[in-house]
Amino acid sequence: MRIPVPAQPSVRVAPYRGAPRHRRNPVSALTAAPPAATLAIPPDTARLGGLGAATPSRDEIVGRHWNQVYRLSWRLTGNRQDAEDLTQETFVRVFRSLDSYRPTGRFEGWLHRITTNLFLDGARRRQRIRMEVLAEDSEIADTSLAPEHRFASESLDTDIQAALAALSPKLRAAVVLCDIEGLPYEEIAKTLGVKLGTVQSRIHRGRSELRTALAHRRGEIVRDNG
Repeated sequence: MRIPVPAQPSVRVAPYRGAPRHRRNPVSALTAAPPAATLAIPPDTARLGGLGAATPSRDEIVGRHWNQVYRLSWRLTGNRQDAEDLTQETFVRVFRSLDSYRPTGRFEGWLHRITTNLFLDGARRRQRIRMEVLAEDSEIADTSLAPEHRFASESLDTDIQAALAALSPKLRAAVVLCDIEGLPYEEIAKTLGVKLGTVQSRIHRGRSELRTALAHRRGEIVRDNG
């Protein structure tokens, strides 16, 4: 069954809260995620539980949280099709886990964890498949693995999309959660299931790699941030 999802409003990417933005947040020029048309939800998830007496319906959960999940999915994957697939997988996982859900923090934080972990799991699977193919055929050209061939630069600045796609999935997830979603380090650590120091290291490395990749755009980024 496919159900309509909310129209996507324009989303302005919040700058990093802290030091000079052109140095700490090299992805400040990111544009809004494109809208998606529909979301397929299996019918066996119609009965929701685990949220108390006033359990929201499936449609209400999608309506409240679609923008957040889709935006994060699009930032992580870099293209509309993969973002739609990841968003759908996230909501299916949410609906099937609601009976056992026990609030220990913000519901949005739980959504962040599910979305990000599904993305990282998918990235690991693709990497294993890619390495198996390379082992079987050593004549495959290296260009097939280049970031620009992995993700389409759909509705996103080409340079920034390429720079984000070139990051490893772990670095990309940390940078997206911090510099685009605006999560504090502590929540990112909980989302990724790693130590606070690991989060800080990944964000530092990710920003450093982005600054290097976008060095030719530095003047433009500084102007954009005022």
